[in-house]
Amino acid sequence: MTHFSFDIVGFDLDGTLLDTSGDLAAAVNHALASVDRPPLTVEQVKPMIGGGARHMLKQGLTATGGYDEAMLDTLHAELLAYYEANICVLTRPYPGVIDALDALAAKGVTLGIVTNKIERFARTVLGELGLTDRFACILGGDSMAESKPSPMPIHEMVRLCRKSGGGEGRAAFVGDSIFDIQAGKAAGLPTIACSFGFLMQPVGELGADAVIDGYEDLLPTLEGLAR
Repeated sequence: MTHFSFDIVGFDLDGTLLDTSGDLAAAVNHALASVDRPPLTVEQVKPMIGGGARHMLKQGLTATGGYDEAMLDTLHAELLAYYEANICVLTRPYPGVIDALDALAAKGVTLGIVTNKIERFARTVLGELGLTDRFACILGGDSMAESKPSPMPIHEMVRLCRKSGGGEGRAAFVGDSIFDIQAGKAAGLPTIACSFGFLMQPVGELGADAVIDGYEDLLPTLEGLAR
């Protein structure tokens, strides 16, 4: 095992490790169809992802005619039920993810996940893909009192990774949304943004310390941040 500059690397899930856009768009469209709204394309839904299912649905409803709170409550439940039953139909890891995770593990890096997805959904989709055991902790949007962009779950991820043997060295966080970068920076961690994720704005506007265009860039980018 060779020395690496970071002991812990945390990741967002949707739009960072996994392309979940097809299954999330299907869930949004299922909810919209129940109130006779037109469907949205996957590309329309992508920038709505990142703040949790309710946030995503709000934007979908706004884009197709608006909503009231009663409608939002009803359709949120519809969306979650549909998504839970169809959680891994189209979802796949991004190209190069498995190789990058293998390379980090080979260097003794402890890995964690902090997502705004409901924790049981995150665990289900990771289990379906056979990825759960790669991560020392998996924190969802409902795991703590606050979710990203709060730094609280990032701090907890670092704590749990260290508790599991992650060492006392540096930690970094990788994500694709403003929620991820703001949370990582507020927690005092170097941040890396994924240009291929579910961007709500141009990647250069996220304020990350570095940007990767693919997972082949991850390890050299981490090394560069440590200099």
